[in-house]
Amino acid sequence: PKPIPEYFDYDFWTGPSPLLEFKGLPHRRWRAFMEYGNGIMGDMCVHMLDTVRWMLDLGWPKRITSSGGIYVQKDADANIADTQTAVFEYDDLDCVWNHRSWGTPADPDYPWSFILYGEKGTLKGSVMQYEFIPEGDGKTIQKDVIYEREKYPEDVTEKDIELHAAPATRGHMLDFLAAIDQGTKPIANIQEGHISTASCILANMAMELKRPLIYNQESMSVIEDPEATKLLQRGYREGWKHPVPGMFS
Repeated sequence: PKPIPEYFDYDFWTGPSPLLEFKGLPHRRWRAFMEYGNGIMGDMCVHMLDTVRWMLDLGWPKRITSSGGIYVQKDADANIADTQTAVFEYDDLDCVWNHRSWGTPADPDYPWSFILYGEKGTLKGSVMQYEFIPEGDGKTIQKDVIYEREKYPEDVTEKDIELHAAPATRGHMLDFLAAIDQGTKPIANIQEGHISTASCILANMAMELKRPLIYNQESMSVIEDPEATKLLQRGYREGWKHPVPGMFS
C-alpha cells in the first residue's frame, strides 16, 4: 500500500465500488481491476464489436459464450483476464473476439483490430489503418489513418491527445451537435452504445459462470438463469444506492 495524497479523496473516487488497497493514483490503471471496469473485453472489444455491428447492421446477439482467465500474468496486481475468447452469435454469423495482454499479436500491423471475412475478400480495420484483400487476382486496397495536424495545430501541442483518434472524435462531436440541432439520432446513439457495452458485460458474465447466456432486452434479464440475471446489477458498498429506472422521476 501507498500513502493517499492529502488532495485526493480516495473514498469518494472509489464511489460504490469496493474500497481496494491504495497502490498509487489510479488514473488509467483503474481499467486493470474488475471492481472498476469490465477488463479488456469492456475496454477494447467494445470498440471493435460496435464497429462491426454498425458495418453489418447487427442488433442484439442471440447468444453469448466466453472463456478465459488469468493464464500468464499471475503475479500482476491486475485481476482482469489476460486471455479471453468470446463468441457473439447472430443469425448465420458468429462474431468472435480474442485477446491476449501478453506475447506478440497474431498480426503486428493490426494488434487491436477487426477482420471481416467475406465471399469477395477480407477487410481488416484498426484505429491506424484499413486494408481490403480481394479474392483472386484483385489489387489490395490499403489506407492509413487521416491526421489533421495542419488544420488543427493544437493537436500537436496537446500532450494527452491521441492523434489518430482526434479526427474521429471531432466527427462524433459534430454529429452529436447536429443531432441536437435537427432532433435526430446521432450515429453513436445511446441505444447502440448500450447494445455493444451490454454484450461485452454479458461475455464477462458468461466467462465467469462458464456457460452460454441468452439475454432478453425486453425484460432486461438472462433467460432461464436467475444467477446470471442477478449479476447484471453490481453490488454497492454501504452508503451508496444502486439507481433503478424511475427512482428519479
